Amino acid sequence: MRVIAGEYRSRALQAPKGMATRPTSDRLRETLFNVLSLRVEGARFVDLYAGSGAVGIEALSRGAEFCWFAEKAPAAVSAIRANLQSLKISGGFAVEERGVRRLLETLLSKGRSAEIVFLDPPYEAAEEYASTLGFLGLNHRVMLSDGAVVVAEHAKKQPLEERYGALQRGRVLQQGDAALSFYGVG
Repeated sequence: MRVIAGEYRSRALQAPKGMATRPTSDRLRETLFNVLSLRVEGARFVDLYAGSGAVGIEALSRGAEFCWFAEKAPAAVSAIRANLQSLKISGGFAVEERGVRRLLETLLSKGRSAEIVFLDPPYEAAEEYASTLGFLGLNHRVMLSDGAVVVAEHAKKQPLEERYGALQRGRVLQQGDAALSFYGVG
């Protein structure tokens, strides 16, 4: 696993130890950021179910202003911190170790909004997709900037809903066994 482009291009990233996480492949990350390309620089980015932090680190490498990482698995949190440290990224991020819901509630209570939200829960955790996308769709006026995009990585064989509250899916990209669903407020 490596950083695809930007300031930290080609730098290696550590994956969490064990089999509890499934990192987003380099190829799928490249596809994601090709679609997001013009939106990333200067953006506030949220990496939910962050695993190794590869997606959020890619965003920082490509010029995102700030990235919030949410991950509660101890091995994954250690990997995120190790990756940030090895790249000498000392600011412009926050790591929430108590999980996705805690980060979302904190951002909501502080009135923090983001231009890009990426979520990649375990594929088999259908309730996590519904809960997280539903929360964002319900609280979009506070949590999502105008024109924001929410991207969910999921199993190709497990499609997501077209709509979660105010979030409307506009695009699906498939690659191998994975898919990316892109949502906007609509």
